[in-house]
Amino acid sequence: MPVVFRVDDCRFHFFANEGDPREPVHIHVARSGADAKFWLYPDVELAYNRGFDARRIKRLRDIVEARRDEIEDAWNDFFA
Repeated sequence: MPVVFRVDDCRFHFFANEGDPREPVHIHVARSGADAKFWLYPDVELAYNRGFDARRIKRLRDIVEARRDEIEDAWNDFFA
């Protein structure tokens, strides 16, 4: 499970086996007791949320939007 970065108590990562065929670029966010998934394109969109409150989801979405290029670069480097 490649970790792209950490912010506060959250780990931003993707899984080494992201489906067959591979799903489009996305990022998982996890912390103890909660996880979420965001699609990166065409817009950053919440795929699912298990345990984060609305305020945290907004903050996580803002982080993903701000660091979208970094996430996509890590994805492409890993799966190249």
